Formats: sequence, C-alpha cells, structure tokens
Amino acid sequence: MLTHAVQYVYDDRRDLQDEVRPAHRAYLGGLADQGLLLGSGPYTDGEPGALLVFRTEDRAQLDALLAADPFAEAGVISSVGVRTWNVVLGPWAAGA
Repeated sequence: MLTHAVQYVYDDRRDLQDEVRPAHRAYLGGLADQGLLLGSGPYTDGEPGALLVFRTEDRAQLDALLAADPFAEAGVISSVGVRTWNVVLGPWAAGA
C-alpha cells in the first residue's frame, strides 16, 4: 500500500463549495470507513484548501478516488498536488 499526501486548492466559489460540501464530506467519510482515507481537513490559514492523506494500492486507484470526489465533480478544486509519502513513524506507519 502507498500513502499519499494530497493538497487541494479551492477556487473562489464559496457558495458552490457550501452547496456541495455535505456530499464531499459524506464521500470522504465513506473512504475513511474503508481505510482508504487516513485524515482530511481544511487549512485554517493562507490560501483556501485542504490536506488529505490516503492509503491506496497504487496511483491509479488514488486518481480514481480523487476524480469521484463531489468537489472535483463540481469543479471547485483549482489545483491538486500529490506526493507519495513514506511514513516511518507514528500511527500511520506501515508497521503500526
């Protein structure tokens, strides 16, 4: 399994984000229940966006999960950054 740190940057359409947010959070909650999403939440300062941490079989699975996010489908994410992350310490580490 691979761990990915994903950064979303949101566009300026707060009204559309507010409208889609319940579906977005329900979707992410389902991924967390499946063990695919380890953590997620919005930044509290700076540019509007969020950090999400996923554990997937491969990059193709991650890309499919990100594409199915209601925020992505609504087009409110202006950019996505993905870094594969080698977690060596803490509760998300492979041996934990």
